[in-house]
Amino acid sequence: MSDQSATTQLTRTVIVAEGLYAPGHLGELTQQVPFELVDDVLERTGTTQTRLRMLPSRVGIYFVLAMALFPRLGYMRVWDKITAGLPQVCPCRPSEKALRDIRRRLGPAPLELLFTILAGPVARPETPGVRYRRWRTVAFDGCSSAKAPDRPRVCGWLGKIKHRYGQEGYPMLKLVALCETGTRALLGAAFGPVAPAESVYAEQLLPLLDDTMLLLNDRGFDSDDFLAKCASTGAQLLLRLKGTRTPAIWAVLPDGSYLTRIRGVRLRIIDAQVTVTTDDGIRTTGNYRLATTLLDHRHHPADELVALYHERWGATRSRTRLSELPEGGSAVDVGSVVPGQCS
Repeated sequence: MSDQSATTQLTRTVIVAEGLYAPGHLGELTQQVPFELVDDVLERTGTTQTRLRMLPSRVGIYFVLAMALFPRLGYMRVWDKITAGLPQVCPCRPSEKALRDIRRRLGPAPLELLFTILAGPVARPETPGVRYRRWRTVAFDGCSSAKAPDRPRVCGWLGKIKHRYGQEGYPMLKLVALCETGTRALLGAAFGPVAPAESVYAEQLLPLLDDTMLLLNDRGFDSDDFLAKCASTGAQLLLRLKGTRTPAIWAVLPDGSYLTRIRGVRLRIIDAQVTVTTDDGIRTTGNYRLATTLLDHRHHPADELVALYHERWGATRSRTRLSELPEGGSAVDVGSVVPGQCS
């Protein structure tokens, strides 16, 4: 057993900024967000410190980024994370008040600009699972379960959700993002109170779409107005319609799909059935009604588009089996898919 209990010591040299600028070397954080970029953002937003303090503005930016990585930790424990490997360089430890003050001094402007610069697609054209033909696959997705601090200014902005048992303990924040489906990298984000529909926030992100993208959307984004606005960006569309919608049939295609028009947008409707088999053998079947601006059934077969929509958040492709339904639609049987990924 002695050989199994043997230990070895590994040493590593890390190059850090000098003096008060050293904190912030948390794993690969400074590799993704370099010093030069942070300093430029601070200068452009006018938030660079006027005098050198124990907490320069650059360190404050990395501290706020680290708070997002460790949302369950308090200020002091987050500070310990970003300085854990720098005991000799950073012998002083700021107070919790000092860390709070630097957040207030920075404000949202530099972080908003930093996000605008860094947000965008990250996959190369040859990366598997990020493209369909010549289009990069992207999607809108929303979340309304994020809690915000229970403070008067925040409550005045977001309010609190009321239900029959009273109201929520914390204000809730709705976040809608445009993502690259293959990597889940954010292209843009919008947030605010939970009352407006997700499509209201998604409209703020429509300028990010262009003719190199294929937008994959779920039933929450199928309104006629929103669909027409998405089509006007030049992006191709593949979205799921609510089952209660029955578009007019203009022409039936040989593969069972049919052509229609919604708010002046020519669309092809594909009725499909998706069967999901989980690892524990549970099978779930659902009927999908998909609408797409890819009208040519020869170049874009219905089975191929059904599988593409199903895989938009990374469902496995190697075990996908397609077959036709009696009514001319498409069916997909997918194994090893986590329940809830195919909503």
